Amino acid sequence: METVKLSAIVMRWYPDMMPFLKQDELNFVIVLRDGLSILEPADAMDIIHYSICEHQDSAYLQ
Repeated sequence: METVKLSAIVMRWYPDMMPFLKQDELNFVIVLRDGLSILEPADAMDIIHYSICEHQDSAYLQ
């Protein structure tokens, strides 16, 4: 198991997305069962998508 911040995943596979993510999203802690070294790009995108959705759950519309 390996614990990383979402920013590490984004920087490795999708660095062009960095400006579009909020700091609290980038600081989101992810636990990878098999570690960062064997994470596939499609899996990385799924994790990024989930993290963004997770932070939107607490957003309030006014």
